[in-house]
Amino acid sequence: MDLVAGKKMTLAKARVLEILASIPYRAWEIRQYGRLTRHHDDEALVRQARSIMRWGREAQDNEYSHLLVIQEKMNEDGLKKPWYLFRPVTAVMVAFYIVFTRLMAYFHIRRAFLFNAEFEDHAEHEYAELVRQHPEWETQPVGSSVVQEYGRFDSWADVFRRISLDERDHRNSSFAFCGKPEFIVKYEGMPEVPPPEEGV
Repeated sequence: MDLVAGKKMTLAKARVLEILASIPYRAWEIRQYGRLTRHHDDEALVRQARSIMRWGREAQDNEYSHLLVIQEKMNEDGLKKPWYLFRPVTAVMVAFYIVFTRLMAYFHIRRAFLFNAEFEDHAEHEYAELVRQHPEWETQPVGSSVVQEYGRFDSWADVFRRISLDERDHRNSSFAFCGKPEFIVKYEGMPEVPPPEEGV
């Protein structure tokens, strides 16, 4: 991603992150439907698969909200799309990532969850860095109805801090599902993570 978008975190680069971020969750959902079809009489497996699918759908919706919020901020700031956000380029990135995540989900689902934890950890820190780079966001009010659907915030800095914490939540759940709860980073007000028995 640094080769394409540069090393510095920007709103445009954040859009690339969010375009890709929901893809693994869809790959896992496809795999879980296959498991449910083959093993619908296995109560424990059905419970586990449905838990993964429920989490995956929530995470997909959340990542899509991030994408809309980032686009709203780019519009507000009058930022133009860089070359790597034009459809032919993003289509190639998305196609590659779909193949990659589906193969990983099929052959080694635990490693897929662990990879996602690594991806989301990277995203959390990138958003924190983005807030650090823009101290002016601390006093910029949020009036967008799109952002209000995502949550109520006093400033754009708060919006991006919330996105950063969402990525931590996704990372924590990924660690729970891959059987590594010891790596979960807790914070006040965090949502519940899946219990260890629901990991795979």
